[in-house]
Amino acid sequence: MDRTLFTPKGTYFFHHPTQQSNGTQPDMQSSNNQPQTSHTSTSRSSDSGEPCVTGKWASSLLKECARAISDKDSSRIHHLLWMLNELASPYGDCDQKLASYFLQALFCKATESGHRCYKTLSTVAEKSHSFDSARKLILKFQEVSPWTTFGHVASNGAILEALEGETKLHIIDISNTLCTQWPTLLEALATRNDETPRLKLTVVVTASLVRSVMKEIGQRMEKFARLMGVPFEFQVISGVNHLGELTKEGLGIRDDEAVAVNCIGALRRVEVEERRRVIQTLQSLGPRVVTVVEEEADFSSSRNDFVKCFEECLRFYTLYFEMLEESFVPTSNERLMLERECSRSIVRVLACDDIEDDTGEDCERREKGIQWSERLKEAFSPLGFSEDVVDDVKALLKRYRSGWALVPPQQGEDHQLGIYLTWKDEPVVWASAWKP
Repeated sequence: MDRTLFTPKGTYFFHHPTQQSNGTQPDMQSSNNQPQTSHTSTSRSSDSGEPCVTGKWASSLLKECARAISDKDSSRIHHLLWMLNELASPYGDCDQKLASYFLQALFCKATESGHRCYKTLSTVAEKSHSFDSARKLILKFQEVSPWTTFGHVASNGAILEALEGETKLHIIDISNTLCTQWPTLLEALATRNDETPRLKLTVVVTASLVRSVMKEIGQRMEKFARLMGVPFEFQVISGVNHLGELTKEGLGIRDDEAVAVNCIGALRRVEVEERRRVIQTLQSLGPRVVTVVEEEADFSSSRNDFVKCFEECLRFYTLYFEMLEESFVPTSNERLMLERECSRSIVRVLACDDIEDDTGEDCERREKGIQWSERLKEAFSPLGFSEDVVDDVKALLKRYRSGWALVPPQQGEDHQLGIYLTWKDEPVVWASAWKP
């Protein structure tokens, strides 16, 4: 059996698969997609009124364009979009790449074409999606970065401790992470001192891209469980229009099962107004533990202020792109694929919020850990992570290059309200555990 997908590291695969390079950029992009010569020190004629572009230029130009769109200054919008189009390249340095992908969202916002662009990107992604391409990307990303494995290790530790001693376990996985989290948990169950428990894994699929590969993933999971000697049952729940529709009956939860609910990057896909209802639904499932992992960004509180939302979105993706730049070699195809996967999220957040949502796709409205905590405390109590789990996460981070760290909540916050993964002192991922 090919065990390479299910390694002890595990990982979380971003939910947008590789997109073809000729289908990701709007018409504003130059038809020449080859790397451009560096524009980072270029100065235009002073008579043109264009700003001098030096050093880290993308942030200032992109923010200026966002303000022009907010102000409906059409001449300034056209001028800045043209400048960005001249400077941007998906194959250039970090600034050129950020300019390329955010230019797409700005263009869609200015022309009110966000939903059309989003649907096009979704169609291209679905056509290019395959299990093999997803598998290769997962393995490489987990090799160079703990961005995804951080949440897996923390959540697995909390689940194992909360369900210790139980003989029938049922994990409800609402994550769209291609089950890459669970092989390490199966290994841990197989080495328990007491009787090996029976594990039922129910995967709730909310993304069509994941649904297309779940049959092969399920077969691999079943083979791996047999290899580990763990009694195992696997089921997929697809076609769920809203997480608030989940019920014990629909998920096949039995009275004699100890239930855990695992949400990695799942709650941000729920519309903001529906999040309270979904959390109450999770409570109604009667779980012993609920694990929640989300990226540390706030695209929710500023959603009615385009400029503030744009600045937060740019801040978050700048961190992400810089992390990729330092984690991969410059010629890495995997890095380019991960960057392109961000394009749909950026368009969805910045260019689709003013139009009635008829896509049926992910919301992408991230919130920070402290915001999720306030929501979750209405139905659950914080469980916190034990010293053993924290030690496991710290051991994981030692596998990677310097710059990564685990930090507790900020001073004044409840120490049980999760832990943060930081990249160069900036929080990027929040992990937490909750009990009824």
